[in-house]
Amino acid sequence: MPVKKAKDFRGMSSKELAAHIHSLRKELFSLRLKQGAGTLDNNQQLRLLRKEIARAMTVQGEGAAPLAPSAEEEK
Repeated sequence: MPVKKAKDFRGMSSKELAAHIHSLRKELFSLRLKQGAGTLDNNQQLRLLRKEIARAMTVQGEGAAPLAPSAEEEK
């Protein structure tokens, strides 16, 4: 699975982004089960997946957060 960057997530709609985060979390859960059973071949997958979830959630939060007024707008 290629690693997605934040700019890739910014091109998604909020529903697509939420669905993608949900699928990533399901995949992380299955990898954790494999790790517990001792059948996970590459432990690096867990780390990469957690980072991708964090990137997606950051972009999701950027869209939901109201922008603070800049100093010029307050004048």
